[in-house]
Amino acid sequence: MKAAILAAGDSTRMRPLSAYVPKHLLPVAGKPLLHHTLRALAEAGIEETLIIYGYRGLQLKENIDAHNWGDMNISYIEQEERKGTAHAASYARDFAGDDDILVMNGDVLVGSGSFPTLIEYHKKSDAKMTLSVVSMDDPRAYGIVVEEEGQVVNIIEKPSSEELVSSLVNVGVYVAGSELWDAIEKTDVSSRGEYEITDSIRILIKEEGVDACRLPSWWKDIGKPWDLLVANKLLLEETEGQIAGYLEKGAVIQGKVIIEKGATIRAGAYLKGPVYVSTGCVVGPNCYIRPHTYLSPGVKVGNAVEVKNSVIMANSSIGHLSYVGDSVIGRNVNFGAGTITANLRHDDKSVWTTVKGQRMDSGRRKLGAIIGDNVKTGIGTSLAPGVVLNEDSRTGMGVIVDHDVRAGELLIAEQPQQTLKRGQ
Repeated sequence: MKAAILAAGDSTRMRPLSAYVPKHLLPVAGKPLLHHTLRALAEAGIEETLIIYGYRGLQLKENIDAHNWGDMNISYIEQEERKGTAHAASYARDFAGDDDILVMNGDVLVGSGSFPTLIEYHKKSDAKMTLSVVSMDDPRAYGIVVEEEGQVVNIIEKPSSEELVSSLVNVGVYVAGSELWDAIEKTDVSSRGEYEITDSIRILIKEEGVDACRLPSWWKDIGKPWDLLVANKLLLEETEGQIAGYLEKGAVIQGKVIIEKGATIRAGAYLKGPVYVSTGCVVGPNCYIRPHTYLSPGVKVGNAVEVKNSVIMANSSIGHLSYVGDSVIGRNVNFGAGTITANLRHDDKSVWTTVKGQRMDSGRRKLGAIIGDNVKTGIGTSLAPGVVLNEDSRTGMGVIVDHDVRAGELLIAEQPQQTLKRGQ
């Protein structure tokens, strides 16, 4: 079977992390997001994969082509105009030919065993399309799938309370036959001005040709910066510890910890897994790396630093006496000594943050800072929960950051001073 990945989006909801890189290349648990998917597809026996790209497409192609994907061949096609998911999927028509094909959103991650389960389910059915679904306690933010005896009878996007007639969520991973292309041709423009693949699926539903397959593991849609924290946690929980780097005497490793060759863990460092430390990292001395932390290649973590449940991207440096909690930190970031990320509100309510210029509730009780590439903080900087430091921004010494800092800006503290003679 072949696969097609829809990866043309502009990644605007992931800014500032996606300012200089497509979100499909943002790293979690040792690999860029799309690499996790490609590895899983290859392990499921997919031999040909088409990536439908758009935003920063050359960067995406160069990154993927630099890796060995074994027996799986990867090809590309550009979606020059972004007209929706059905429009993007239509680019796979010639690639698929008359064969069944797995089609999926590029910003979706699924747990182990999901692709083989879906493929085998579809092969054994007479369906024109098989949707992958998972059950959720609160599915209101997604498209729910209404099914009867395995056959899909309706999809309801972002249902109201009255429409919550199912807990099954459409995962955005499908296996379909050639009937999908005819359905896409019949699809009208939605109220958002796009051609939606869910509308194409509804056409197939009317023909009684769509089945629902429950996935055997987890699923995560990566739409907003803090979703990287969830994905990172889920993937790290599936890993096994492996120590290939250099540990100085006095370093302590507890639980499932991956330390790649070329990483150095200095004396007094305490790592409690699951934790992933990439090549080129220098950790310590005398620091605490807590569970669900991923340090990308070249990250430096200094003396007396604590990092918890965070993703820190390539070549960033966390200066001594700093704290990083529940945060996502971009590439080439430098924390001045004593930089603190607050991650919890005093009223214990969920943390609000900014996405595409709009304030929104993250739904998370704990959320630290979202920090873009090339940011530098001055010593003693304090960051409020959910604050966003956009790419190339700076803070001065002793600044309390209680609002977002725009790209390229420098935020300094007003500090009235008075010089007195001694004894006055």
